[in-house]
Amino acid sequence: MQWETVIGLEVHVQLSTQTKIFSGSSTAFGAEPNTQANVIDLALPGILPVVNEQAVAKAVAFGLAIDAEIGKKSFFERKNYFYPDLPKGYQTTQLEAPIVGPGHIDITLQNGDSKRVRIHHAHLEEDAGKSLHEDFQGMTGIDLNRAGTPLIEIVTEPDMRSAEEAVAFAKKLHSIVTAIGIGDGEMSQGSMRFDVNISVRPKGQEEYGTRTETKNLNSFKFMEEAIEMEVERQIDVLEDGGSITQETRLYNGDKKTARAMRSKEEANDYRYFPCPDLLPIVLDDDYIDDIKQSLPELPAAKEQRFIEDYSLTPYDAGVLAANAELALYFEQATKVCGDAKLAANWCMGEVAKLLNQQELSVADCPIAPEDLGLLLTRIKDDTISGKIAKQVFQAMADGEGNADQIIEAKGLKQVTDTGAIEAMVDEIIAANQAQFDELKAGKDKLMGFFVGQVMKISKGQANPGQVNKIIKSKISQ
Repeated sequence: MQWETVIGLEVHVQLSTQTKIFSGSSTAFGAEPNTQANVIDLALPGILPVVNEQAVAKAVAFGLAIDAEIGKKSFFERKNYFYPDLPKGYQTTQLEAPIVGPGHIDITLQNGDSKRVRIHHAHLEEDAGKSLHEDFQGMTGIDLNRAGTPLIEIVTEPDMRSAEEAVAFAKKLHSIVTAIGIGDGEMSQGSMRFDVNISVRPKGQEEYGTRTETKNLNSFKFMEEAIEMEVERQIDVLEDGGSITQETRLYNGDKKTARAMRSKEEANDYRYFPCPDLLPIVLDDDYIDDIKQSLPELPAAKEQRFIEDYSLTPYDAGVLAANAELALYFEQATKVCGDAKLAANWCMGEVAKLLNQQELSVADCPIAPEDLGLLLTRIKDDTISGKIAKQVFQAMADGEGNADQIIEAKGLKQVTDTGAIEAMVDEIIAANQAQFDELKAGKDKLMGFFVGQVMKISKGQANPGQVNKIIKSKISQ
């Protein structure tokens, strides 16, 4: 039997406010446990929460960025459940009237096809604390620093049909969130977490199968692995004559294992009721329009501009536009060197490699974009070859100076003197006459051997184009 996968996502995005959604406690990451939770976060008797207006503005900005309906009147409810890291005994969230209504995000797949993923809604809510299970000798520690941290939960329709589509959506969502500045998207810090609802059904069947929810995935790689594993598990169960249990599951990306956590709750299990301490949020057209006017260039518009203004391929434009910081870095480097394609290749290649190796953001790159532009200029004007440029790039990353300083200090300037290169070519031919005779006789694959030998004795400083030209002239003699 052929099976079809059905996937919907619930994504928690931490909003980049300085204080929590209902209190003045800091949201800074990395503080000592329980140093950023005040009486409101702890729900002590007599406290009254106040909504953080910046959280509201950021939620509206997201809704506008995905062409969604904005809820002009939204309100908060209490979602009741008991867990040690939820000091109130309930989570303040939105259910019946969320601040962001239906919208959509368009994604592009690896084969070039595009697809629209519908957003059901997005709502504001507070985060819970964190349970710590290490170093407590059989006990659990509770850190309430995250309690009350502002979140927007984004709920999609079940429109995705593969792990590839889900990951493409997650990456596009991440690019939008970071581009408009409502969140930093740091998944390793819990700033963006994915809950994946997965079911399978016989191909052609309209009715959905029973779904499971794999919670708290914090990387694109783990999401892809978890989906593929769960789809395979569900198909195996059904083909063996079993049935799928609606449940919440956990995936361990380090061990590549998944397990059931608890049976899946429905909304009525949480006994939602309106929060008596918070007034409805009422927005007017002027407020919404002001936020709309303040939105920066969105990734889709930036991608199209890169194609039109810089003649980049859709793939290159998409990769660069997906990261607002990388896109700015690329444009600044291009402004210096005047070659967008060369700058794009280096930004997606050597720069990205350096940042991954050192686990840095683009903003913390040790090489300024203007310095990269100067390095690329030296490739263009034949001062150095592309191969030598990689050595210079590494020296720049190590803090040895800019491209010109390193080229001068290390004597890396490319040899472009025709006479000098011809002398090297003659030397190599003399030492390898038999192979050269074969090359002249038509064994073209030996061309690489001779070019490589000349580059070797020149320590990589001979101009490769001139080397090729001189060798070809020798063949025709």
